[in-house]
Parts: sequence; C-alpha cells; structure tokens
Amino acid sequence: MDQDIVYIVSGLPRSGTSLMMKMLKEGGMTLLVDNIREADADNPKGYFEFERVKKLPRDASWLPVARGKVVKVLAELIKHLPDDQAYKIVFMMRDIDEIVVSQKKMMVRRGEDPEKVHDEEMRALLRSYLKNLKIFVGRKNNMDVCYISYNDLMREPDLSIEEIVEFFDGGLDPQKMREAIDEDLYRNRV
Repeated sequence: MDQDIVYIVSGLPRSGTSLMMKMLKEGGMTLLVDNIREADADNPKGYFEFERVKKLPRDASWLPVARGKVVKVLAELIKHLPDDQAYKIVFMMRDIDEIVVSQKKMMVRRGEDPEKVHDEEMRALLRSYLKNLKIFVGRKNNMDVCYISYNDLMREPDLSIEEIVEFFDGGLDPQKMREAIDEDLYRNRV
C-alpha cells in the first residue's frame, strides 16, 4: 500500500462499514483503530473505529498517523477531510429501506424513539444526503472513490471483492476477505 495515502472506509450508518473494515484487515491491510467502542448486539464482530475521527471537523492532527492504513470515517465527516492529503475511499452503499430498518432496530436497543423521524422522511433525507455527498466527492481531485453495494457484496461477494482488490492495486488476499463475511449478520433484508 502507498504510505502517502490515507485509505478510508465510509458510508451511512448501518451500511456495512464495519464488515468492510474487517474484510480489509483480513485481506492484509493495516487498520487504524483504538477498540474503544466495543462489539455489541448491533455489531457483534466489532466497530473498527478510531475515536479521534469523530473530532474531524475541529481536529485533523491524527491524519499523518493514518497514512498507509485504513480508517473508518462516517459519511458526514468526509467533507471535513483536509485537501492537502490524498485519499482512497471505499464507500459502502446499501438499500435505503434496509438502512432505515437497521437504524430503527438499533434505536430501540438503545432506548431511543424509533418514530422520532418517519420512515419516508428518513429515506428522503438519506437519498438527498448521498446525492450531495457524491457530488462533493466527485469534485475533489484528492479523493479516489470505489462505491461498493453491501447488497451486492452479500449476494455475490466474489465480484465485489474483485472490484475492491483492483481498487487497491492488488496486494489483498481475496480468499481471506471472503472468509470475513458472516452471512448470518445480514439481518435486515428488505
């Protein structure tokens, strides 16, 4: 891997970013994680997060440590990445209805009101957000993006894995990446 590039896994919450982090780790990449957020019922294999990323709008001082590694960056924080750094981003896409169902189940487990935002309103917000984010990223010369469908990954993993390996210029172990997929965790199919 290029030690000058920051490799990123991003996507909306509940879109498969933790799975992709695990796949890239098993495939041979080094992750930047701190394991502060522990595995739970929503992500039994772990979240693979680096807490300092959440401060990205105010603090990007950790970015030099991320060069040559993979770090998870929430979709909403992509726009705060400094322009003086090169990024290769695997952006996870997922059926919006599945994201809504998954988010609501997570809210219930956390004791939050899942009806705070109506489903149709949430779908519209997520679609609009994704559209605007794609436009933003498309205008950035320092961001190379590979969009991976979680749904396609779960249906035909080998095709998605081939695309990911090619995006990272080879050097990943496709078989190990495939073994990292736990189909039992695809729990919110629509």
